[in-house]
Amino acid sequence: MQIQRFESITQKYPQFPTALLVNEARIQDGEPFILYGTKLDMTKLEKFQQKCGQNFQIFDVWMVEQNIVVLLKGQWFVDFINFAHDVEVDIAKLDFSPKLSQAGLLVMDMDSTAIQIECIDEIAKLAGVGELVSAITESAMRGELDFEQSLRRRVGTLKGAPESILQQVREHLPLMPGLVETIQTLQKYGWKTAIASGGFTYFADYLKALLQLDFAASNQFDIEDGKLTGLVKGDVVDAQYKAKTLQHLLEEYGIDSKHSIAIGDGANDLAMMNVAGLGVAFHAKPKVQQQAQIVVNFADLTALLCLLSANDRI
Repeated sequence: MQIQRFESITQKYPQFPTALLVNEARIQDGEPFILYGTKLDMTKLEKFQQKCGQNFQIFDVWMVEQNIVVLLKGQWFVDFINFAHDVEVDIAKLDFSPKLSQAGLLVMDMDSTAIQIECIDEIAKLAGVGELVSAITESAMRGELDFEQSLRRRVGTLKGAPESILQQVREHLPLMPGLVETIQTLQKYGWKTAIASGGFTYFADYLKALLQLDFAASNQFDIEDGKLTGLVKGDVVDAQYKAKTLQHLLEEYGIDSKHSIAIGDGANDLAMMNVAGLGVAFHAKPKVQQQAQIVVNFADLTALLCLLSANDRI
């Protein structure tokens, strides 16, 4: 199916660059951007063009894992983001520096970014306080509560729960689709990879070992006699801690900030996104989408490879 979608575009445009509407005047100037996704085909490309009302130049088409990526050039308007989402594909203006061939730094949030769950919510379900903790988590991720206070409240509800429930959650930890492929590809190109998470070391350190990441920062449960005390041990990894972690890693590895990426889904990821050369909101809360440089709403984590490979082609 993906080959058919890909060929629906390449058969119409056997050589590049060319205009989307072959027999009409094309835009001579403009800015490069990409459309990408697993569902992208000629029909969706035409629908997008019609919504935009511009005869874009098309410069390249390629595949990244299961994504079809189209490199276009035209007069950019922010409305293009909504037009792309209307046809269920992602879009990115190529106004950032990171590219795949230039080794850089990726710092990821963990919960709902590197993995498909919020760990503390799953722990809370096993401890019998699931609904209470989920409500606090959602409010915090929307930016309605101070993160540290909300974290301590959530952990406090787990007082007396057996440590064994952490192992139960970790045994069934669902990785985000595209995570393994993305990390392995970045590492092949010499990238440094890290997690900066408001979650917990029990899971972040496990992922660090599993994926051979360079660094992981996260919170630590206080445990005594095999039971959670309801307290967090040490400093809380909040938004500013994440941003400082990214900055520290840039300095440690001697990487220019313009070659760094921060990706996450919650309000406490915005600070590190602002420090990074590229901030990516991944299936994120509305507040985060509004402030992030790039928004990914449909693709899996291989979206990062789409973005980085595009910069190698312009």
